[in-house]
Amino acid sequence: MTSKDIFTLESFLEMLAAERGASTNTISAYRNDLEQYLEFLGGTGRSLGSAESADVRAFIDSFKSRGMSAATQARALSAVRQLHKFLFSEGIRKNDPSSLVDAPRKGRPLPKILSVDEVDRLLELAEEKAKASNNSAADVKALRLHALVETLYATGMRVSELVGLPATAARAEGGFLMIRGKGGKERMVPLTDRAINAIQCYRSAVATDANPIARRYLFPSRSANGHLTRQVFAREMKSLAIAAGLNPAKISPHVLRHAFASHLLENGADLRGVQQLLGHSDISSTQIYTHVLSERLRKVVEQAHPLAGGQTSNLNAK
Repeated sequence: MTSKDIFTLESFLEMLAAERGASTNTISAYRNDLEQYLEFLGGTGRSLGSAESADVRAFIDSFKSRGMSAATQARALSAVRQLHKFLFSEGIRKNDPSSLVDAPRKGRPLPKILSVDEVDRLLELAEEKAKASNNSAADVKALRLHALVETLYATGMRVSELVGLPATAARAEGGFLMIRGKGGKERMVPLTDRAINAIQCYRSAVATDANPIARRYLFPSRSANGHLTRQVFAREMKSLAIAAGLNPAKISPHVLRHAFASHLLENGADLRGVQQLLGHSDISSTQIYTHVLSERLRKVVEQAHPLAGGQTSNLNAK
């Protein structure tokens, strides 16, 4: 790290504070990343004036080799890019070596998954509340919520598809639902007896509603589009989760869709079949659930395998 590079870095940081109004925390973060960059360049015999794209790339790769996340790598690259843009704009350099370096790809986060036991607790409480109903407004909501969660877990449909189901879906002829998904594509999914019964109980409670909208949608409401909104359903699910003793942060309609897919695969379902049920146009979207299963299996091996964690096995002992 040369004295000239240190002076240049200080000039850059002063510019951030004076011209861009960067906060003290922002300046500190930039300083931390860029001091590491200057130190890295010094170790390779380079400086800010002679650094090339390969040097910038190697610096970012050093973060990866130390186990830093893709987000941390991207933040460091952003700081380096800003510094080199400053050098170019000030005429200190005639090119910007960082412009040719691609940002690290952030890994796709694994979906939140509920265990079978957690789903059972959620569905059992919804059923209990529904059975205790006597057709008051609050009790009709309990019947509706039971029908919603049973149908969602039985089919794995998207929440937008669920709340927008037509009233004719209540018939569920042959135990199947026809769903119109993204791009207007239709797919047929089976319904469980539990889901069919929950839907029928709910529809019986609202059968006397004279509102024509109530006859159009399976889950009608007074919203602008005439059916229950995703937001209302999500709130009701979180309240149900709290009552069931579950962490509400883990519960959402989309998480129940994830549970449907992962539980099917855990029990040997074919990946292509799950893809069709979920309405994924690309199987790579479905494959994320195999990553979840792989992670679970890895943890099982780490905890139970005799050679895991450097333990000594006596399997070959005579």
